[in-house]
Amino acid sequence: MKGDPEQRAVRLGEYMVEHRATVRSAAAAFGISKSTVHKDLQTHLPRIDRGLYLQVLPILEENKAQRHIRGGLATRKKYHPD
Repeated sequence: MKGDPEQRAVRLGEYMVEHRATVRSAAAAFGISKSTVHKDLQTHLPRIDRGLYLQVLPILEENKAQRHIRGGLATRKKYHPD
C-alpha cells in the first residue's frame, strides 16, 4: 500500500494490534519494506494517533526481544527444511 504515509501508519498500527504481527509480516501484507513499516510506526503514528502508538509499542518491543530466536528458527528452516 503506497500513498499517504499518515493513512498508511494508522492502517499499519491497526493491523499490528489486531494480528499481533511482526514488522516483517506487516511489511509483506502491505507490500512495503520493513524500514517503511518502522518509519511509519515510530515517526508518523505517534504524531497522528498517540493511543494507537501506545498499543503498538509493546508489540514492537516484544518482537525486538524475540527476533534473535526467530532468526535462528528461520535459518534452521532454510538449511533443514524437513
